[in-house]
Amino acid sequence: MTTTAPAADLSPATLLDVLRVATAPDFDRWQEQIRKTGGCARPVHLTGWTFTRDTTTGKTLHRYSTRNEPGGRLRIACGNRRASRCPACAWIYAGDTYHLIRAGLAGDETRNIPTEVRDHPRVFATLTAPSFGPVHNRIENDGQLKRGHNGQCRCGAWHSENDPILGTPLDPRTYDYVAAVLFNNHAGELWQRFTNRLRRELAARAGLTQRELSQEVRLSYGKVAEFQKRGAVHFHAVIRLDGPDGPDTPPPAWATTALLTDAIRAAAAHPYTTITVPPNEKAGCSRGRSLRWGTQLDIRPVRAFGDGTAVTEQAVASYVAKYATKAAETGGGLDHTMEELAELDRHPELTDHARRLIHTCWNLDAAYPDRRLRAWAHMLGFRGHFSTKSRRYSVTLGALRQTRADYRAAEQRAALGLPKPDPDTTLVFAHWAYVGSGYTLGESWLAASIARQIKDNRDIAREEMAGLGDLEEGAWCHVR
Repeated sequence: MTTTAPAADLSPATLLDVLRVATAPDFDRWQEQIRKTGGCARPVHLTGWTFTRDTTTGKTLHRYSTRNEPGGRLRIACGNRRASRCPACAWIYAGDTYHLIRAGLAGDETRNIPTEVRDHPRVFATLTAPSFGPVHNRIENDGQLKRGHNGQCRCGAWHSENDPILGTPLDPRTYDYVAAVLFNNHAGELWQRFTNRLRRELAARAGLTQRELSQEVRLSYGKVAEFQKRGAVHFHAVIRLDGPDGPDTPPPAWATTALLTDAIRAAAAHPYTTITVPPNEKAGCSRGRSLRWGTQLDIRPVRAFGDGTAVTEQAVASYVAKYATKAAETGGGLDHTMEELAELDRHPELTDHARRLIHTCWNLDAAYPDRRLRAWAHMLGFRGHFSTKSRRYSVTLGALRQTRADYRAAEQRAALGLPKPDPDTTLVFAHWAYVGSGYTLGESWLAASIARQIKDNRDIAREEMAGLGDLEEGAWCHVR
């Protein structure tokens, strides 16, 4: 969330810089640039020029240069997906992820994904990490108190929902920190093994070979990683069965949701999905580890929108989009890389548990140099992509970005009175150079105010749409 301090609380240096920017003759244009970035927290600064020429007449249709821009620079959005780094750009990324996931659930005719995909078997599965030792706990993943449990932790206390001790070990001396960071580090490979095994389990249940299976069924998925409070990564995935050519073709009658659910359980528990990490006594790792998925496996069928169930297409897409903009900071880690371990001293907010996980990454780096544990210590060892999908699950993020870029280009042409470019008769010349990023102290305060206004306007629009019944709870990404 973007917040701004009252002007009275600003430091003298910041206040002077605010006055400098606000009284500049090009302040209105500066504000316009920031609004066009969506209130980006750290915009990229470019200098350069572009002009468009009609080759048949030799006429220059449009000319632009940053020479007359504030500071001689054009400011564009940074595009960072992490909400902790740039809430504005993360909101756009989350919206794209929402549409990507939902298109794979409900279809999208504008992007050549048929609505019949709703009739294909699809589930929302959560694969978790195993236990590395007992931790302080209160609730389960779905936010409900455990059945038959009054909420009391094994330590004897009743923790509040936001208690920072939740997820930390009951006894740090016996907690397996080595296995914890190695699991995070190998989570991507574990997912790959899981999907490979899942195809075999599907083939076995259908009485087919894997080659025969590929001629009848295609496995598609979209997934996102999330850090639990204990700092262990787990995956939320929409898994769907299509016909052999993807969402355009229906799966065979034997490919049911029940069969898919059973195959997922078998694949997650199969020995093939176990990764054995050997010991390295010379580097201080005296025993190896067997890494596998935890026993807490949640699989729920996804229902069509509006049928009265909780796990709807809309709810699943919103849930996945929410975590697509998160990183290790939700599990106690950092949202940026570390050059040296001493940087931890600049982060007093880190728990002792998170610090030990980061220290473990650094200590194990020499034992397993190919795993680059030190480089990924800020991510508690995790080195995979937070959001991925199979090739035929849905539209790509690149296609969604291109659609938005084309729309904005069309808007600009309309504003300038330019025709749609013809590749045979229109030439575009351009030269751009990167010259910096971010804001001065005063610019940062003013930009945060603009970002807050944009967010407030967006929230008002969302409430109005929800009031009309057009927006299901949680589908905040719809309001673009």
